[in-house]
Amino acid sequence: MEQKTEQAEMKEQKSENKMREIEIEKMVLHCAGTEEKHEKSVKLLEKITGSKKIFIVKSKKRYPAFGIAPGKKSGCKITIRNKEQIKDLLTRFFSSLDNQISKKAISENQFCFGIHEYIEVPGLEYDRDIGISGFEVMLVFKRKGKGVKLKKIKRGKYPKKQEVTREEILKYLTNNFTLEVGK
Repeated sequence: MEQKTEQAEMKEQKSENKMREIEIEKMVLHCAGTEEKHEKSVKLLEKITGSKKIFIVKSKKRYPAFGIAPGKKSGCKITIRNKEQIKDLLTRFFSSLDNQISKKAISENQFCFGIHEYIEVPGLEYDRDIGISGFEVMLVFKRKGKGVKLKKIKRGKYPKKQEVTREEILKYLTNNFTLEVGK
């Protein structure tokens, strides 16, 4: 009897492959705007994350309708890799969306959504210097072993089966954040 239970336990352990587990690699918050709106966007990202390490995005093309020229500041972004901070921010962001997400926002290896007004996020209050503006959130998912394709020496291959599919991302989000899926 004991031998059968041990074999059953070993089969269960083998079926749970650690290399197939999904995790959030990073979260990128970004805002767009030129001139005065750009400064407000930087302040907004500083207020949300509490960090001053914000990357300024400069335009490479000319868009006359928006007043954008090459080399001109056109946006800002910040990347967060701390798992606890990501989880905390995501629960707040999802609650501002009434815990509903769209299936269209999910693609292979990533999930993107936007928040129209930052004052909808719990814990953030209106700031006169910023005004009313929104931002976008992008989550990048990965499996174990992704660093193999990124290293410089003895670079390995990262097979297609290691990519995270839309269905797996959807399952991960609904299990970890109790979300409802829309159209």
